[in-house]
Amino acid sequence: MLFVLIVLILALLVLGAMYYVYRMAFHPVPIKGDRSAKALNNPQFRAQREHINQLIADMEARPYELVSIVARDGVRLTGRYYHQTDGAPLDIGFHGYRGSPVRDFSGGARCSFEAGHNVLLVNERSQNGSEGRCITFGILEHQDCLEWITYANERFGNPDMIIFGVSMGAATILMAAGLDLPHNIRGIIADSPYSTPLDIICEVGKGMHIPAPVTAALAVGAARIFGGFNLRAASAAEGVKRAKAPILIIHGENDHFVPCGMSSVIAKNCASPVQLETFPNAEHGLSYLTDTPRYEGLIRDFIKKIYQ
Repeated sequence: MLFVLIVLILALLVLGAMYYVYRMAFHPVPIKGDRSAKALNNPQFRAQREHINQLIADMEARPYELVSIVARDGVRLTGRYYHQTDGAPLDIGFHGYRGSPVRDFSGGARCSFEAGHNVLLVNERSQNGSEGRCITFGILEHQDCLEWITYANERFGNPDMIIFGVSMGAATILMAAGLDLPHNIRGIIADSPYSTPLDIICEVGKGMHIPAPVTAALAVGAARIFGGFNLRAASAAEGVKRAKAPILIIHGENDHFVPCGMSSVIAKNCASPVQLETFPNAEHGLSYLTDTPRYEGLIRDFIKKIYQ
């Protein structure tokens, strides 16, 4: 009887730990007030806060159309469509973990606008008004990416397209690169992607002095039991092995959240032409602000190359 009681207590402790991981990692956090429309008040953003807020204000001043689709599991996903020219190429952007498209693309989307492209910025599931049970680190989101591409083709008549993303959004589109994407996906631009969902979760656990095997076991269990998804079902490092479109990967060398080495692993796995560019001194997702002329030049050159 005592043994059964001990086993039951241990099982409850493990289940409790898994639920804690679920709440911390996968559960969506509602945006309060205008948090999505301001630079985050943490050390990596603080130095650039004024600049970021100005870029966000410029973005908010642009006219846009609210759009939505229904994903394959029935959840309603929303986004912003910025129209410039009929028949122009379309760039589709996927924001970062607990981020927002307005903030995360307030700088990078300028490259698309300056190229004369139409732009669709997606609110990923469970975030910014899109429905969904939880954030899945790209596992379900990369299937949503295919749904947005299908929507764009049906609405705009198969335009040339680039898909781009930052952080979790970057990993998401690289997972999607392994799907059967249509031929009008001309290129993929990934800024600060992680190699696999488990890699980035274990990296965060390492910063909390939790052994990687423990973090991995708890995260996989939490995703299965409370989130209803398999955390090992997809990864950027595996997706690019089946990629067909050219890929540009950008990463800050001073990224303390998603190590720059993860992009190197992804680049080595790419089946399609890949270009990896790193930015000295740039922190997570801040390569654009660290060296704007170089960043914009890379995007212009990539666009020119894929549309030759």
